[in-house]
Amino acid sequence: MFDLLGIPPQALFGQLLIGLINGSFYALLSLGLAVIFGLLNIINFAHGALYMIGAFCAWFLLTKLGLGYWWALLISPIAVGAFGIAIERSMLRWLYRLDHLYGLLLTFGLALVLQGLFQNEFGSSGQPYQIPPSLTGAFNLGFMFLPVYRGWVVLASLVLCFGTWFLIERTKLGSYLRAATENPALVQAFGINVPRMITLTYGFGVALAALAGVMAAPIYQVSPLMGADLIIVVFAVVVIGGMGSIMGSILTGFGLGVIEGLTKVFYPEASNTVIFIIMAIVLMIKPAGLFGRAR
Repeated sequence: MFDLLGIPPQALFGQLLIGLINGSFYALLSLGLAVIFGLLNIINFAHGALYMIGAFCAWFLLTKLGLGYWWALLISPIAVGAFGIAIERSMLRWLYRLDHLYGLLLTFGLALVLQGLFQNEFGSSGQPYQIPPSLTGAFNLGFMFLPVYRGWVVLASLVLCFGTWFLIERTKLGSYLRAATENPALVQAFGINVPRMITLTYGFGVALAALAGVMAAPIYQVSPLMGADLIIVVFAVVVIGGMGSIMGSILTGFGLGVIEGLTKVFYPEASNTVIFIIMAIVLMIKPAGLFGRAR
């Protein structure tokens, strides 16, 4: 069928794989954004910069301390999550009762500052990060070779995304988090420290961005601009899925990654704009997003 269209099957499956990998990062980053917006009502434009810092943290651990990929997967989210907690406690906590625009402007300015600091220190060129030896090689699927590391990224992203969804939507902790956004005074009356819960939630959303940065480091070069190049697309994914919708972010992230990959095969000229075209169509039909609810 694809040969009749002049498209080699290898090219199609290769782009599908690239789409799934991109979709994995779209889903992880938009999930963090959805958690922060859905539970804190903050539009976190610094998310891309924190994703970049997660990748640089992995690079620093490897080059300066000799700690490899698996240690970076553990340490980087904790370190960047702690940095996010400091941001929340020192800056964002004062904006929760104000319009969303204030949080957007603050985090946008913070993203520019962080990006500028790293760009001044490391320049605009990327730093290489090697694939861990345990994840090198490829699987022969018959119709294509699947690099082990890329398969790991897709699988790990699926586990992280749906694990987060289960935590927030199907556990007692998640019910407390959702209740705290609707009626914090009532939740506080039951002896739950709502401010601490909000702070840890922001730290968790930021840690997801850092984890995505570590996973992206062996695929893309570690660069101060890597978050800026991605965050606009991720915001489009969040808007299409529905602001604050956990499942919407996951499904839309993976789905749009695949659509983007297929577009590169059938109509490459539109591959950079297809997500934004879809966003415009969705907003005209359903302004709250595919899985969102009108507030």
